[in-house]
Amino acid sequence: MAVHQVLRYFEPQPDGDDLPRRLPSPFAGSPHPIARRAASALQDELAAGWPWPRAAFAAPERGKMFGVLVVRDAGGRIGHLRGFSGMVAGRWEHDGFVGPVFDAGARATFWPEGEAELVAYDRRLEALAERARHLERAQAAAEEARRGVLAELGLRHAENRRRRHAARSRLGDGERPPLPDSPGSPGSHDEREPEPRAGAAEELRELVRASRTDAAELRRLRQALRVEREQGARPLHALDSERRALKAAQVARSSELLERIQDGYRLVSFRGQPSSLRDLFAPEAPPGGAGDCAAPKLLAHAARQGLAPLALAEFWWGDAPATGGRHHGLYYPACRGKCGPILRHVLDGLECDPLPVFGAGAIPAEEPRTLYEDRWLLIVVKPEGLLSVPGRNPMLDDAVSTRLGRRYPEGRAPMLVHRLDLDTSGLMLVAKDNETYVALQRQFLERAIEKRYAAWLSRPVARAPGAGARAGSGGRPAPSHGFIDLPLRTDVDDRPRQIVDPTHGKAALTEWRLDPRFDDSRRVQLFPRTGRTHQLRVHAAHPLGLAAPILGDRLYGLAGERLFLHAERLAFIHPRTGRRIEVESQPPF
Repeated sequence: MAVHQVLRYFEPQPDGDDLPRRLPSPFAGSPHPIARRAASALQDELAAGWPWPRAAFAAPERGKMFGVLVVRDAGGRIGHLRGFSGMVAGRWEHDGFVGPVFDAGARATFWPEGEAELVAYDRRLEALAERARHLERAQAAAEEARRGVLAELGLRHAENRRRRHAARSRLGDGERPPLPDSPGSPGSHDEREPEPRAGAAEELRELVRASRTDAAELRRLRQALRVEREQGARPLHALDSERRALKAAQVARSSELLERIQDGYRLVSFRGQPSSLRDLFAPEAPPGGAGDCAAPKLLAHAARQGLAPLALAEFWWGDAPATGGRHHGLYYPACRGKCGPILRHVLDGLECDPLPVFGAGAIPAEEPRTLYEDRWLLIVVKPEGLLSVPGRNPMLDDAVSTRLGRRYPEGRAPMLVHRLDLDTSGLMLVAKDNETYVALQRQFLERAIEKRYAAWLSRPVARAPGAGARAGSGGRPAPSHGFIDLPLRTDVDDRPRQIVDPTHGKAALTEWRLDPRFDDSRRVQLFPRTGRTHQLRVHAAHPLGLAAPILGDRLYGLAGERLFLHAERLAFIHPRTGRRIEVESQPPF
């Protein structure tokens, strides 16, 4: 695709003062104004139905990340490129947008045939599965018949036992004769008990012999049924072996095709150094979809065409994904999992802002302030922007635990009973000794500690939450109070973001209510009933939660001056004194 088809020039051309001095980091939260200008133009066209109808993105799992890259060409003119993640309408390439990083023509020489092979494997595996289901149904029917035969035999044997017991009763106590094949008890004839009457004794002997016959019959039947069961299971075992061999062949073929696909991604840095996708992620395998996001496509195209990148912006268009964390029209930084290694390589040779390090900002020395203290514990107020514990980066050593350790140099440093997110401010409970720490931890695990957060949403709670929410009372959704029950897990491709995952996520429950202190449906109180990472932020932002990101949420909404989330109340039983402690801290917003 030629440059003139995807490169659009600004008219009028922007002044030098409107351009960044160097490329802002793609991982920064807020795009440069010139990139926003280009993105707004694209959003206007998408809203008008070009080049796809608006309905194309108006359904679950159809939303799409779009991107723009402002560039300077060899003649010094400023324009911008457009791109999208993955495919749109089943195609990698569309007029007016940059194409994929790989050579689509080269992939076409092997992938359609390879894809057909994988589909054929799936069909064969499904056929085997259907045969296995048929055999399992037959086996179940045969097993039911076997149980019937055993049950019928059991009834007959039970009747025999009843008759034997009746015969013994007729003989009377102490009148049981010796068994037919037993020589009798030693001793003289005079010492033996009297013989019972001949008819009853003979009847008993016959029933004893029948008892032995019954036992032998049961053993033979069980053995026959065991052999029948084993013979019936052999076809299933053979099918399972065939299925496992076929699945292994499919996995091997899929891996082979995946490696060929990944080798087709040739990424050249702005320093001119080429690299393959697999090399960039070694020794790990590249995650699914790596190289197909908008940012790598745009930067790779600029590098190939000799265009100088100036600013990048990526935004979500359409309905939110089921996992949450994306909202129509909002800007998002490049993900660090899938795009991090790629962009670090491609940007080599460009003057670019460094990767932003959140949590390394300057925090006043007096923070965190102590609100309550005794000989066993203390409660502090963490400011927004201060970590609870040090991060892995050497620049992230400043934290609440580090500062408290310096304040209490004599003896063991205080122990944080719980943590708050970097962007969240508010009350934190700290123990001064291990016994107090363990007791408070137990209260947290038993959900005996009451926590209340104040939050300011980016838009009003205009309706009751969706399917992930439970009614506040009476079984009906309440517009002013309710529960959000959405399981969460870490987004492994974009840490530290969390996503909703009903299958693999951990249970997460939040109670919410409109804040009665304000006549404003954007102000809410949040009560976490579980303690998952970013739980309140995800539950507020998700379409099945409050569908309203917390104001200033750079991860799940729109970055701002700060995250408007504050842990404002703690209530618990003091583990040493037994007194109830209630502490509140006014939100700073």
